Amino acid sequence: MRKLTGNQQLVKKINKRIVIQTIIQEAPVSRADIAVSAGLNKGTVSSLVNELIEEQLVYESGPGKSSGGRRPVMLHFNEKAGFSVGIDLGVHYILGVLTDLKGNIVNKINRNLPDRSYHEVRPILTSIISELISTAPESPYGVTGIGIAVPGLVNKDGEILIAPNLGWKNIHLKKDIEAHFNIPVILENEANSGAYGEKLFGIGKNYEHILYVSAGIGIGVGVILNGELYLGADGFAGEAGHMMVEVNGKKCSCGSKGCWELYASEQALLAEAGKLPGVPETFLMIESLCEMAGNGNEEVLAVFQKVGTYLGIGLHNLIHTFNPELVIIGNRLALAKDWIEGPVQHVIHRHTMKWHREKVIISFSELMTYAAATGSAALSTDQFFKRLFSLNENE
Repeated sequence: MRKLTGNQQLVKKINKRIVIQTIIQEAPVSRADIAVSAGLNKGTVSSLVNELIEEQLVYESGPGKSSGGRRPVMLHFNEKAGFSVGIDLGVHYILGVLTDLKGNIVNKINRNLPDRSYHEVRPILTSIISELISTAPESPYGVTGIGIAVPGLVNKDGEILIAPNLGWKNIHLKKDIEAHFNIPVILENEANSGAYGEKLFGIGKNYEHILYVSAGIGIGVGVILNGELYLGADGFAGEAGHMMVEVNGKKCSCGSKGCWELYASEQALLAEAGKLPGVPETFLMIESLCEMAGNGNEEVLAVFQKVGTYLGIGLHNLIHTFNPELVIIGNRLALAKDWIEGPVQHVIHRHTMKWHREKVIISFSELMTYAAATGSAALSTDQFFKRLFSLNENE
């Protein structure tokens, strides 16, 4: 008899999760429409909706349009019931956002990192998170979680195994931040967070097979397959920045040579531009180089051409591997769209098999530098709902 009760509770949790997901996706929506969409009977839907209203996750509004009969009461998801912090931990910056449960940005903070050592970065990170939490509006659930996107390998326990461009190894960031704030923390690779952000909020909304190429100081690739974030067996998928594009090429901080990110990233762009006699050191920023390219500086234009070509070479390999519908170029290098898009498209048109290139769309991020921060906040919100509607019978 106890097992039957357990099964009934499990079914109820499953149905409740279906109902809240339907409201989130289709609101404003009536109880009758939820029943049809979810394949549940009206009595079950009505009971679960009443619980969700009591839990302040759903609220009612005035009647909607009638299809013949009484006008239905419409239901909405209460995205202000709680908030999530999302952090993009870059090599030279930390970008933090506070979002509601629907992913809308409520507040944002961007600070430069003068030093990359964990000892120096951690207090800056905790300060940004504290400030974001302090600005969260009053809500039933408060700040529900913290998502942090990092440029490195993260294992399933939330340990940063290696972040080459930060010089970090075996850093227990999740454990440290959870201990400091006593709030659940989810740690994810920066490119994976960016891919998730673009899928939910950016140009990837209507696509199921996406490659998100985060081209900043390094390069990472987030992979969306069949609408789901693909992490690989150990969570390490997408480290394409360390795909070899030059045999016996430049030495990489990962320990290998000829890695893609040494030729097609922001650091590659700045390294090549730094060799030009006509570019002062104060102009070694991507924004300044874009300005010089826009003014017709031939040497700078040639650097963009070279970096764009190498970017195209790596994309050519990835397109053949994953056969995506959409490739999104994001992070800092996306600021140079006007000067790298042509070389990228030229490589794809000239070298990629026609069956792979005919339908693939190569685009640039709509969210720009906010993809990873909003994506990590969304991953944190997902964890909140999983905890709230846990399918573990023992809970």
